[in-house]
Amino acid sequence: MGNCQAAEAAAVVIQHPGGRVERLCWSTSAAEVMRANPGHYIALVTLRVAEERQDGDGGARRTVRLTRVKLLKPKETLLLGHAYRLITTHEVTKAVQARKEEKVRKAQQQLEESRQKLQSKARAAASAAVEADEAAEENDNDSDNFDDEAALDASLDQLARQDSNRSSSARHRQWRPSLHSIDETTGS
Repeated sequence: MGNCQAAEAAAVVIQHPGGRVERLCWSTSAAEVMRANPGHYIALVTLRVAEERQDGDGGARRTVRLTRVKLLKPKETLLLGHAYRLITTHEVTKAVQARKEEKVRKAQQQLEESRQKLQSKARAAASAAVEADEAAEENDNDSDNFDDEAALDASLDQLARQDSNRSSSARHRQWRPSLHSIDETTGS
């Protein structure tokens, strides 16, 4: 007598778009349900209850119920105790199109933000270059007396580079041990 509720819970519930509810007492594949209802996809329905929130006016509490729908592949099986919904292909294509548009919108926003960042960096670099040019012009006026020192510094830099090239080429040679011959003719 007490098992009648358990038998009712152990059924596959399929909600049709017209409001009709179909109960199956056995597991079946999604492909079979889709074959029986052409032009429809089968989706798993999960209800999620969010936290209770109070209104800012000190009013009543609200519970937010979210319904999540996950499309099933034809090879998946419908499990006992779960609720499923038939969704028309038109609704599915609308949802997919909306997702694509949302992704494109987000990508465009990110692209616009990156362009703005690059433009601000370019402006900052251009202003820094202008300041550097102005500073270089001032230094050119002051450094006419130091042309000989600049030539001397350039030649010293060139010599330092040549020395570093020589030492780096010496570093890359393979190590070879130097072995001295040993006289083994010592007799006792």
